[in-house]
Amino acid sequence: MEEDFKLVADFDIKLIFDFFSGMKRQGPGGDEETKLALSFINGLSKSSKIVDIGCGTGTQTLVLAQNTESKIIASDISPEMIEGVKAKINQYHLEEKVETQIASMDNLPFKEKELDLIWAESSIFIIGFKKGLTEWRKYLKDNGMIAVSEASWFTNERPSEIEDYWMANYPEMDTIPANIRIMQDAGYIPIAHFILPDRCWTENFYIHMAKRIEEYASLYKGNKAVEEFLERQTEEIEIYNKYKEFFGYVFYIGKKK
Repeated sequence: MEEDFKLVADFDIKLIFDFFSGMKRQGPGGDEETKLALSFINGLSKSSKIVDIGCGTGTQTLVLAQNTESKIIASDISPEMIEGVKAKINQYHLEEKVETQIASMDNLPFKEKELDLIWAESSIFIIGFKKGLTEWRKYLKDNGMIAVSEASWFTNERPSEIEDYWMANYPEMDTIPANIRIMQDAGYIPIAHFILPDRCWTENFYIHMAKRIEEYASLYKGNKAVEEFLERQTEEIEIYNKYKEFFGYVFYIGKKK
């Protein structure tokens, strides 16, 4: 790979937050898929505490709030993202049910065995699937549950182009059976898993990303750093459309042993 090639994570964090905070979703997902994952969670009540880690602008936070009685903490490291969550809280009058928190997912301000449910949609990759499952476990009560969505391989073998792309961008990416084993080894009983359908990428995420790319291309024309960042986003869309039969996002739901 060329020395001047930059991954998305190499760009200015303010640019990344600004770009994605203007989108409804910061990764693949869907309201119906959030509700499906939630259907595997048992034992929640008004006294239960849920944390949505890497909540972004809170689209799934809203679904959790509207489909549970529990207290929800929307947690993200980006103030721009949290502002998006606050707007949704105010719009739907959920101030008594949802609170926000600016925190890094590798240094969360919770006590051991404080939480009933940990939720992380298309965000655990930031800390890493294995590390996230392992480090967050201590915050869960005994028999507490975790639900995360994670980029996963659908096949054991794939074309070199897509293999090289993900090895550069997220080398930890693994197959579904391997991720289930990782969950077990981290101290959870796997409860369920399911693949997010194509529309979670195309209709719910990439169509909006493409519009955002057009906006930024016009606003920052001639800005080399921004143009290179937009090239990486465009490449991601193209890679998905070309090789989506080999990978996608998978929801994994587990219970703390």
